[in-house]
Amino acid sequence: MKVLVLNCGSSSLKYQLINMENEEVLAIGLAERIGIEDGVVKHTAAGKEKVTIKENMASHKDAIRIVLEALVDANHGAIQSMDEIAAVGHRVVHGGEKFSGSVVITDEVKKALEACSELAPLHNPPNLMGIYACEEILPGIPMVGVFDTAFHQTMPKSSYLYALPYELYEQYKIRRYGFHGTSHKYVANKAAEMLGKPLSDLKIVTCHLGNGASVAAVENGKSVDTSMGFTPLEGLVMGTRCGDMDPAITTFLLEKENLDASGLNNLMNKKSGVLGISGVSSDFRDIETAAAEGNERAQLALDVYYKRVKKYIGAYAAEMGGLDAVVFTAGLGENSKECREEVCRGLEFLGIKIDTEKNNVRGKETVVTTDDSTTKVLLIPTNEELMIARDTLELVK
Repeated sequence: MKVLVLNCGSSSLKYQLINMENEEVLAIGLAERIGIEDGVVKHTAAGKEKVTIKENMASHKDAIRIVLEALVDANHGAIQSMDEIAAVGHRVVHGGEKFSGSVVITDEVKKALEACSELAPLHNPPNLMGIYACEEILPGIPMVGVFDTAFHQTMPKSSYLYALPYELYEQYKIRRYGFHGTSHKYVANKAAEMLGKPLSDLKIVTCHLGNGASVAAVENGKSVDTSMGFTPLEGLVMGTRCGDMDPAITTFLLEKENLDASGLNNLMNKKSGVLGISGVSSDFRDIETAAAEGNERAQLALDVYYKRVKKYIGAYAAEMGGLDAVVFTAGLGENSKECREEVCRGLEFLGIKIDTEKNNVRGKETVVTTDDSTTKVLLIPTNEELMIARDTLELVK
């Protein structure tokens, strides 16, 4: 059975075609500049050279059409016919309180997703565009929605409720939702596998550290707390997002900087984070280079970033009453040995001892702590696409 996994952004489309009999990736690619001039699709089929298809795409429907044509192309395709695609799995960012797990997409589900668009106006609309486009191009093929928020629906009310008037939660559903759930779920399961223990017996902190970043407390296989909140702005310092701060700063800035709500939202989401502190870049590679060259603000940005992650690990260890493992994943977590070392520096009291030789690795499943560490630190490359494909297979069998 072959599953097509789609991740639709506002102007982009990531995709993978996976053979679920052996979980082999048959093709992978990215369509960029949807709705913008100079559209391009970068496509690679297993065992074949990467190809670049330059074609303007007015909509996600155009992008999906080009992707499907690439998948069946005689020279660079991966399958003989579209009939080989048995199901489509869609990444959907926000499922609100409605969805605590992945679901087969129906008319009722689509209406619920449209209602959730108010909670994720940048993400859910393009996710829905991908769903509607597939309905037109691949009629009759079952589709599944896999939600970034679903894994965190196991949080207790004491973890997700904000200390605002309770009526605001009842009326507007203002609460912590959490994101990156598919990634946190995947690496928590993989950690249990690597440690040779049941996930139901473990207390794990999973750190998804990229340009967008979040930490989750996974106790006995369930998310009990996470750093992102009502939106992906809360929590860790990120590439361009400020993360946690005194909420009164918002009203102060509205007055002092003469901003409106849109301007303030843009400042906190796109001009802050390590970009705002360093003044260099939102790319951690650029910041690390600048810090190595003596740029004090670049070093400060890294120090602030590492300290925030460390603080959440300590908080979640306290919340769960212990800690068996810490997992690092996503772009920075998988590829920066300095990040892992600095975040774990000073956590020896939790039983964490980084082995510098084991930690000198990028993007490879590894335990990076010493053999006598009572709390293990693992590097696990995330695989959200495979998690989506697995959920899709399970639901459409």
